[in-house]
Amino acid sequence: MEDVLEVYHRPQDPVGPLVCLDEASKQLLAETRKAIAVEPGKPKRLDAEYRRCGTASVFMLNAPLEGTRHVRVRERRTRSDFAEVVRELCDELYADAETIVLVLDNLNTHSIASLYEAFEPAEARRLAEKLEIHYTPKHGSWLNMAEIELSILSRQCMADYFETREQLASAIAEWERSRNEQRTGIDWRFTTADARIKLRKLYPTM
Repeated sequence: MEDVLEVYHRPQDPVGPLVCLDEASKQLLAETRKAIAVEPGKPKRLDAEYRRCGTASVFMLNAPLEGTRHVRVRERRTRSDFAEVVRELCDELYADAETIVLVLDNLNTHSIASLYEAFEPAEARRLAEKLEIHYTPKHGSWLNMAEIELSILSRQCMADYFETREQLASAIAEWERSRNEQRTGIDWRFTTADARIKLRKLYPTM
């Protein structure tokens, strides 16, 4: 826990950006009856019945110090999917960075081993060497700031029905563009000193 908290209080570094990664599932649903559109003083009204159309995985890449986020919608959340998101992070989103400080939770796919499963060894090693990984502790995924962004995304963008991944990705892309234009960051104030007081029960008794 303290390791992640100390990372969050490093100054912004253009060649060593801080990126928090997390993912969530979204159920794809179709309306069985046409919704009633928004009217003055009345929200959009949906029938309680729906048709299931599968699921999609939403990968959140949040750079809180820069006030930017990049969201990728994929069919699944396998090791290969994680590896492809990491490759895009290293080679496209932050190609000029020397090191990417990456905060992750302990999901079994969130490992360097996933890179070796998806790519040739030399390519996997190249990507791994660009990452400085910090894991949130077990039952401590709330320390990952990407969870905050996923919560906001869920409330502001993903509450509606989406029948296909393409529809979901289109809506998320518009949300991402608008939020990035505003440079909306996260004002993280919880420190190691706070943790030692408020979460003292988690520390061993001497």
